[in-house]
Amino acid sequence: MEKIADADPGVEYPMCLAGRRACPPDDCGGPPGYAELLLVLADPHHPDDEGLREWVPPDSDPAAFDVDEANCALRSPRPLEGW
Repeated sequence: MEKIADADPGVEYPMCLAGRRACPPDDCGGPPGYAELLLVLADPHHPDDEGLREWVPPDSDPAAFDVDEANCALRSPRPLEGW
């Protein structure tokens, strides 16, 4: 969700106030593909488990979100570098 707030002196903009979930991995099939991936990752007995689990990095945590990391990326001259 996005919100436009009144400007406060001394605050750097843009600024992320909160968030939920990590960004989807590249080439996951857009929102429907990511939704399917989340279902597979949540169910160790899912029939599509093997192929998709091998594709996702081992340290991937779909529930992870770091507001400080997001704000650092927003202030970066190259915000997508390293993601």
